[in-house]
Amino acid sequence: MVRKVRKKKPGIRKFAALLMIAFVFIFKSLFASENQTPGNQRQIEKIDIESKDQDNYEQEISRQIETLPPIKEVNVPSNASQGNLYSSNAILIRLKDNTVLMEKNSDEKIYPASLTKMMTAIVAIENLPDLNEKIELTWSMFEGLYQANASMAGFQAGEKVSAIDLLYGVMLPSGAESCIALADYIAGSEQNFVKLMNQKAKELGMKNTHFENTTGLHHDKHYTTVKDLVVLLSYALKNDTFWQIFTSPSYFVSPTNKHPEGITFYSTLYEKLGNQNILGGEILGGKTGYTDKAGLCLATLAKVYEEDYILITAGAKGNHYSEQHNITDAITVYNSIRKK
Repeated sequence: MVRKVRKKKPGIRKFAALLMIAFVFIFKSLFASENQTPGNQRQIEKIDIESKDQDNYEQEISRQIETLPPIKEVNVPSNASQGNLYSSNAILIRLKDNTVLMEKNSDEKIYPASLTKMMTAIVAIENLPDLNEKIELTWSMFEGLYQANASMAGFQAGEKVSAIDLLYGVMLPSGAESCIALADYIAGSEQNFVKLMNQKAKELGMKNTHFENTTGLHHDKHYTTVKDLVVLLSYALKNDTFWQIFTSPSYFVSPTNKHPEGITFYSTLYEKLGNQNILGGEILGGKTGYTDKAGLCLATLAKVYEEDYILITAGAKGNHYSEQHNITDAITVYNSIRKK
């Protein structure tokens, strides 16, 4: 018996072809969707920028250069929980990539006290043509400082001091007269210098910061956040001169007309830190701060298990004569970092 071969109907072939076309269309749509990543979006934005007029384009490029990369946030288990800290505000970042490892009320406005002087120092460094230039302190530079119980480096009216010595005077003993001397020399007045500080804050993207003075003496309109301060410090540490000053435990001021034997400055951080250590590393440098309204504040740089970290804390209860809860918090936080 011969078996008849059944011919395939034309309708079936058409249906199969349509099905294949539909499959290809769906596959292309999915592929296009998956490739619409943030990177592609940035490429589109770049094209848009390039289509702008030249002035706007240059302003945009300038902004990108001056603004630090945004702080990244990750959830990392830490023994330094909010409940374990005396400070009302804190933030810890890994310096190499600005990754946030711990934070507590980091966007809340605070009074920075002498942490202000980190901005004073970096703005001065960037505007001084010669760090060895001699600057003479005048009586007017001391006006109101003693009455306000401001921290002083120990310079005197009529003393001629090099700019670099004044910078160490700003950061190590937290000298208010050093701040005023640099401000007057660079900008003609403290008020004009403060404008440069606020301009730098804007350039760095410190959106919740406003300065009224160079010293950190209390003013209701002189405020910032610990998140803004960590942006400031991570920027300032890129400057070799600032890094050297920030990490110096002491410094000898060359003889002057008022101090023929010179002066030795000691960092207020190292005086308060004493012999306390952290696990797997050390605190490399820092800046302390205190006013009645600000509480005990601290900015530190530390190396832990071969990585650099920045910690900013503020609002710890106490004063210069009480237990230094800002130091205690720094030890607690750095000891919470785990080895990889």
